[in-house]
Amino acid sequence: MELIKNYNEKELTIETGNKIDTTTAPDFENEIMDEMGNFDSLTLDLKNLEYISSAGLRVLILVQKKLKADDIPFVIINTNDNIKNILTMSGFDKILNIQ
Repeated sequence: MELIKNYNEKELTIETGNKIDTTTAPDFENEIMDEMGNFDSLTLDLKNLEYISSAGLRVLILVQKKLKADDIPFVIINTNDNIKNILTMSGFDKILNIQ
């Protein structure tokens, strides 16, 4: 999975590709986990994301738990209506900081 990573000092913004599914979720998780310790806040930009499977949702929860344990802010931005509906219907909007 191709991700675009942008650092602004210790703030990391990651732009996703157009889908996170069972094929791409492991790479997505590894890419984020490989950056752990290199940032003080993480923003996940989903402007290109058109599809997310339960495997992708699982990664979001794993990242949220890890960052919360380390007291690191985690924000999700630029969700389209379809992705926002998926996050809302699954209850993730109550767990994740979605702006």
